[in-house]
Amino acid sequence: MIVSRNTYKTGRLTARPATPTQQPTAKSGVQSLNLDSTKDGLLYVPKGYSPANPAALAVMLHGSGGNPEQGMWLLQRYADAHNMILIAPASRKYTWDVIVSDSFGPDVIYIDQALAHVFNHYAIDTTRIALGGFSDGASYALCLGLTNGDLFTHIIAFSPGFGFSLEKVGRSAIFISHGLHDSVLPIDPCSRNVVKDLKSQDREVYYLEFNGDHEIPENISNTAVQWFTGQQ
Repeated sequence: MIVSRNTYKTGRLTARPATPTQQPTAKSGVQSLNLDSTKDGLLYVPKGYSPANPAALAVMLHGSGGNPEQGMWLLQRYADAHNMILIAPASRKYTWDVIVSDSFGPDVIYIDQALAHVFNHYAIDTTRIALGGFSDGASYALCLGLTNGDLFTHIIAFSPGFGFSLEKVGRSAIFISHGLHDSVLPIDPCSRNVVKDLKSQDREVYYLEFNGDHEIPENISNTAVQWFTGQQ
């Protein structure tokens, strides 16, 4: 299906989970998505994946100046135990489009292509589809997640700077964490302000503050996974 670039101007995604029509692209582990010759993303398939047991899916976004390996690192250590497929895209520029240019565009298109690829090859648990990230990636996850709450059941935002949407569709559950001593994105104008705004919209927010800087302590990432997979 050919989709016009204008379709993505508000950040709306078109890919939707369905019964896979193609065989898995490879066995378990990290592999390239093979969707772009210059700035590709990564895919992780958990050990023991089976179409008979649909996997949770998390799209994890790197911070400013980061790479897909950084996005993959956010949750990879939990993927096998929780039967999670991970997508870690690369931003088209040094960070995500809406942050670079105040408009959605090439990054939304790539993420949509990555999702379509996974939905075509893997069985996904439609009650466990997350969009998440760290720093700029967390901000972008909030922007896209709020816009696509009919696709993403959960949003995982580690130390975001902001969150906005040109249109809000659906009502994803939201996890936000932030360090009390964050020197990069200070907690008061960032997560505390975001959470206040979300709660004013009567959104479900699981919010954690921790004694740390611009980072993700292991107990925080573990809590996020437990929350996402319904084990908390």
